[in-house]
Amino acid sequence: MNAPWFIDAHLDLSLNALEWNRDLTRPIGEIRAAEAGLTDKAGRGHGTVCFPEMRRGRVGLAVATQIGRVKCDDGFSPAAAWRSPAQAWAMTQGQLAWHRAMEEAGELASIRTRAELEAHAALWRDAPPGSTERLPIGCVRSLEGADSLITLAHLERAYADGLRAVGPAHYGPGIYARGTESTGGFPPRGRELLKEMERLGMILDVTHLSDDCFWEAIKSYSGPIWASHHNCRALVPHQRQLADEQIRALIERDAVIGVALDGWMLVAGWVRDQTTPHSCALRLEKVIEHIDHICQLAGDCLHIGLGSDLDGGFGREQTPCDLETIADVARLPQLLLGRGGTAEDAENFAHGNFLRFLRRALPR
Repeated sequence: MNAPWFIDAHLDLSLNALEWNRDLTRPIGEIRAAEAGLTDKAGRGHGTVCFPEMRRGRVGLAVATQIGRVKCDDGFSPAAAWRSPAQAWAMTQGQLAWHRAMEEAGELASIRTRAELEAHAALWRDAPPGSTERLPIGCVRSLEGADSLITLAHLERAYADGLRAVGPAHYGPGIYARGTESTGGFPPRGRELLKEMERLGMILDVTHLSDDCFWEAIKSYSGPIWASHHNCRALVPHQRQLADEQIRALIERDAVIGVALDGWMLVAGWVRDQTTPHSCALRLEKVIEHIDHICQLAGDCLHIGLGSDLDGGFGREQTPCDLETIADVARLPQLLLGRGGTAEDAENFAHGNFLRFLRRALPR
């Protein structure tokens, strides 16, 4: 089969650029060398994502996050949590400014409408092998955790600036939703957020929602829903993963689930700061097991895609040991074929399913 191009439904590009101080326009070796000896953040010297490697792997479009968490009163304190929504909002606006600078430099292209999506998809679809070095990488911007929205008017402002998807929660309890490793449904402000997202026609990302919030969202939100970066609870028992009944509910909504390449989400029993990819023999084939599980539940391969989360607060120390950079996602379609998938299945995984979803979810 010809090498497909890819849509990656979850990359923290601006977070890496601003908080990890990585110049993503540079080669990956240069980025790693600049971090030699640094220990201030996880994954230092082990990054996998930069624009040259994305282009080499034909990752032509990313759902790129903006994120700014707020420290909650109940003592839960996630990494990089700000003390007020205003501070978190300012962080997301700095990330937006970086995106615009990259667009002006021709590195990125903002995808806000169906017309922009079609033009960009044609650009990457028709690019011959080895000709992608200077193509812009498309970005559909998403908000991971809604804490930074000072008011719902700020959501409308963000939508006008090109934001197209929102995941209301991240880790723990948030202002608008309960997230990973917490329980409970949406508070009143969260239900108002869902109504405003619905009015604007935005994509709801159920990733990181507590189980209670997940089911409330499935029942109450009538707009487009996806799970940008999730794996299977049946294979790795943890609330961060999707249970089979959740996967079935998403399939019924014609959602697409992006599989993540984070090691602790791929193998059961991973112990943070102890388990390594080599100690548990983690290879890319394990990603195919999660893909296959979703396909078996669906009865087809129309609801899976890539949501790698690479460099999402970790690096090669927490990815399959046969993945050197994001360019290695190009090996996944061939592995899927080896598991019994067809060429059409492989292309749908690479970009077809998320492309179909975005064609109906983005505004005209």
